Amino acid sequence: MCMRMTLLLLLTVKSLLPTIFSADGSSKAENVTHLHFFFHDVLSGRNATAVRIIDPVTSPAGTGTGTLFGSVVMMDDLLTEGPDPSSQAVGRAQGFYASADLTELAFLQPMNLVFTAGKYNGSVLTVQGRNAPFHEMREMAVVGGSGLFRFARGYAQAHTHTVSANGDAIVEYNVMVETADSLVVHHRHHAEECRHPVLAGDVTGSVMRTAVALRPLTTSWKN
Repeated sequence: MCMRMTLLLLLTVKSLLPTIFSADGSSKAENVTHLHFFFHDVLSGRNATAVRIIDPVTSPAGTGTGTLFGSVVMMDDLLTEGPDPSSQAVGRAQGFYASADLTELAFLQPMNLVFTAGKYNGSVLTVQGRNAPFHEMREMAVVGGSGLFRFARGYAQAHTHTVSANGDAIVEYNVMVETADSLVVHHRHHAEECRHPVLAGDVTGSVMRTAVALRPLTTSWKN
């Protein structure tokens, strides 16, 4: 019985895959959303939202100075609708940036964009990539998400809006997110019935497709 259920599940998933991916691997049913917001990286003062947790190492011989190589800053930075920190808050950028280039200031930057306003309240986008802050435009990859952003992919472009003398920065972000129709596995937890070391409490259940309700428009952060 348990084996038949497993085979049925696998055949169902296999039959649905062609409806999601074309022959060249691209997704057929996709929704594209443009997110626009401002990121506030505050390093100074009592209300700092970014804190250095590892100091830079001494620059290796033959490399330039000022790259802060090896330093790591942990952040929980405010995201707002406009460049003014008092404008509507739309979320937080939670993660870190680590200096990972010996020749110029460039960060490895993995972060979760945790949205707290409008229809995306409670949803999260995960971004990771190279951020060289002295470049006019930086691009990082959207590697996933949760909530309304399940199975997300795309890119985030960062442009420095202002930088203060103490290093606090306001960065403008434009994020393009593409979400395909997803497969949702409904857990029925047949542990009592199957007694299978892999299947027990796992994905034995019905498989259904569900469309994520994202619109191909610039985001309004209003409900």
